[in-house]
Amino acid sequence: MNRQRLSALLPATISASLLGLLVLLAGCAPMEAVRTQAQPVSAAALDTGKAIRAARADAEWPTEHWWEALHDSQLNRLVGNALEQQPTLKIAQARVRQAEALAGITRAATLPRVDASASADRERYSANSTVPPPLAGNYAWKASAAVTASYDLDLWGRNRLALSAALDEVQIASAEAQLARLTLASSIVRNYVQLSLQYTLHDSAQQSLAQRQRLLDISRQRHQAGLASELDVRSMETTLAAGRRELEQIEESMALLRNQLAALSGKGPGDGDTIARPVLALATGHEGALPPQLPAELLGHRPDIVAQRWRIEAASARIGVAQAAFYPNINLSAYAGVQSLGFSHLLDGHSVMAGVTPAISLPLFEAGRLRSQLQEQGALYDGAVEQYNASIVQALTEVANALVRINSVHEQQALASQAVNVAKRQQQLAEQAYRAGLSDAQTAISAQLTVLNEQQQQAVVASKQLENYTLLMTALGGGIKLELP
Repeated sequence: MNRQRLSALLPATISASLLGLLVLLAGCAPMEAVRTQAQPVSAAALDTGKAIRAARADAEWPTEHWWEALHDSQLNRLVGNALEQQPTLKIAQARVRQAEALAGITRAATLPRVDASASADRERYSANSTVPPPLAGNYAWKASAAVTASYDLDLWGRNRLALSAALDEVQIASAEAQLARLTLASSIVRNYVQLSLQYTLHDSAQQSLAQRQRLLDISRQRHQAGLASELDVRSMETTLAAGRRELEQIEESMALLRNQLAALSGKGPGDGDTIARPVLALATGHEGALPPQLPAELLGHRPDIVAQRWRIEAASARIGVAQAAFYPNINLSAYAGVQSLGFSHLLDGHSVMAGVTPAISLPLFEAGRLRSQLQEQGALYDGAVEQYNASIVQALTEVANALVRINSVHEQQALASQAVNVAKRQQQLAEQAYRAGLSDAQTAISAQLTVLNEQQQQAVVASKQLENYTLLMTALGGGIKLELP
């Protein structure tokens, strides 16, 4: 073998030997296997409970605009404005864009990098240094221009796994943004239902206050006629003051609910003053019914579960990143350009410079840092899995609770209607007795107050029906199915 061929093979032989030595050393690195402890639970393996098992499985999943089933155009406008203008939603959307930008930064590490540079400086060269005449002792320009390129071979997939984790973070941010939308819409609907109830209670309180005033007038007349004591008059005055206090409390609640609805819609309190009386009407048909294959399909409809599932994927990828840190990192870089003293020869062929710089690095002694980082990622993975499991349990619990409330409200509605009918019958008998002279007006008016109280309870139960519909739609995920890994 001639000398030239030997000199050409020596660098390659040395590089191959060095690479083999580094790989061997990597195999000796004190990396322990990751021992994760948590296992994702299967929703189908959980006992869903009798409330879910007893529900009819003939309903559709909620639509994206599930609140429109309440048939109130003002509510539709409030939710629409909120989903467009609420600052908290814009914060969630900004987090999605931030996650996308971070994924772009991580992706750059998987691709070659090319840089260009140019410089020129004027310098007086020492007459007693290594620079020969005529530059020695004189000023001269030194110019250079170069292009450099580098590429991480990523033999162990560290950069690719880091990119995978970053892309998972984008999915997490997207799911959390959808969760924010669902939470916002649900909050608006529930506050709107409460505002509707307060209007009904306000009407009832006004009627009750009028009846109390009539009772007070009658008591004063009877007292003047010597048929009632002053204690009777004072007692009725107390009930009248209590009625006025109740009316004021209801008006306070209405004002606060309007302000809250305006804030949720991304508006100022002044916009709350323009909110008119709600007109809600929930179509009957599927109360207490669930979509088929609920446990399995619920995983993709609930944004909180989807976010937790992507967290597991991201945590798994980061374990791979931590494992790859134990192996050699090989980076290739090259440069080419021109350099000369003075500008006249800058583009001369003899001014060309070029080179290749392979770099290999391997951690040999990190005092347990890499091993601890790997253990940390394993613990984070276990935490993500358990949080995912907790989300599934919580989701099924919320669905079951909504069904229990819906079934209970059906019974409460029947009982409330029965109580109203009994109170109305009592009122009829009291009025008949009063007209026949068998009882006084106080008895008749008290019977009317009883009817008003029972009607208030009936309105509360009707409001619960609307609120339970909102709770069930929220528990089912609000109508948008997201991507699962």
